[in-house]
Amino acid sequence: MSLLTFLFGCGNKAKDNPSEQEEWRQKTLSYVESINAYIKKGNSEGWENTGPQPEDSGREHLIGSVIAAIRHANDDGDFRSLRESWPLAHVPFIPILEKEGQSIPVVFILDDGSIVARIGTNYQQGKTIHIQGDKATEVPSMGYFGRCPNRRYFGISGEKGISITDGWQGPEVAMCPWPNGTEDIPEGFDVKAWSEPPKPSRIIPFPDGKKVLMVSEQGIYVLTEHKAHRLLPTKEDMKEHFEWSKKEYPEDDLFLDLSMEHGAVSKDGKLIAVGSQGDSHMVFNSQYELIGRIGVQSEYPHYAAFSEDQSTILFNSCHFYNGISVGVPVSLLPGLETEDYKEDERTPILEDGARVYAAASKGDEIVIGDAGGYIKAVGLDGERRWEQFIGSSVGDIDISPDGKTLVVSTYAGFLSIFDLDSDGQAPYQIGDGGHFEKRRWIFWKSEKKPLIW
Repeated sequence: MSLLTFLFGCGNKAKDNPSEQEEWRQKTLSYVESINAYIKKGNSEGWENTGPQPEDSGREHLIGSVIAAIRHANDDGDFRSLRESWPLAHVPFIPILEKEGQSIPVVFILDDGSIVARIGTNYQQGKTIHIQGDKATEVPSMGYFGRCPNRRYFGISGEKGISITDGWQGPEVAMCPWPNGTEDIPEGFDVKAWSEPPKPSRIIPFPDGKKVLMVSEQGIYVLTEHKAHRLLPTKEDMKEHFEWSKKEYPEDDLFLDLSMEHGAVSKDGKLIAVGSQGDSHMVFNSQYELIGRIGVQSEYPHYAAFSEDQSTILFNSCHFYNGISVGVPVSLLPGLETEDYKEDERTPILEDGARVYAAASKGDEIVIGDAGGYIKAVGLDGERRWEQFIGSSVGDIDISPDGKTLVVSTYAGFLSIFDLDSDGQAPYQIGDGGHFEKRRWIFWKSEKKPLIW
């Protein structure tokens, strides 16, 4: 019998095995204590002085019992002792995550404190889940979605384009049709229209509720009810690419695509920060004019986010699972240009090490989620604040309007809810943030329903 068959085909155990439960608890707490000491030493004395990283092993034979206990608690609706008896962990589950885990690329905290999340990538059919307390229900007929930076408007993809609603599932205030791929093509080149609409990886309505930033592999656009404005690739990049393509592959049709595409919109809608692999970090104004080009510090542009006060744009570039994030003062725009791989005092390094997949801002710090499963808070001055470990690459992050709750999702099908106003973290949590992870939801492919751990 395979591990997956055992875990997902044998049902629940009626009772916890005390010896297994205690073994899991003791090994988990022991490992967390040692890894937290390792992290503390690395951050204070330098990682070259830490010695070998503690190994997390010896618990794999217990994961069937852990999952059975989680299912049993969810069937009973009693979670009071679950965490104490079976503390949180990630590494022992890695062998099953390749088949059972699934991406959660979008997550938002609504004004009433409930949470909405997209389960499944942008190119999958996927589904939307609404979490209210300990209840998770599916929202029917919901396409890929996003939210504007001031939290009011939502954009939802559909057959004809992106519908902008005033509030979550509120009235439609605008319908922005899909582009067809021929927009803003340089003169002298013939590009065929797309045979089907693009699949956005990010949807960000503007604060006026009348237009939306659509980020996709096919291009980055600002869509309105009447026109589609292409931001990336730029006309200069398209011209260069088409000339090369016609020379090297004269019989092929011209086409465009992007990798690592990303974007962000300021709260006032006046600035748009975008990028993709193989170019610079770029800033456009509300007239879609390029007003800033920032050189990368690592290999490829990968992520962009605005600070809460909109004074700073965080730009992250990456190489494999590592990366460097710089801070760009908005006050230096328009006209700011910096060179690749050259540190510039005008754009200080905010964080060195993380390939950023998601970010959210609170006060004078930006909380980032990285490829290694950590969420980290950095100050706008580059000061390291805190970090917590979730496991697997981070999918998305959001912070509640009152700044007290943080929700983070991962590509492993986990969704964690942190109390940022807590007195401290639990002894089974990895990191030094001091924030209590009060809920971890599990959305795995073979589970009959979402599970609370």
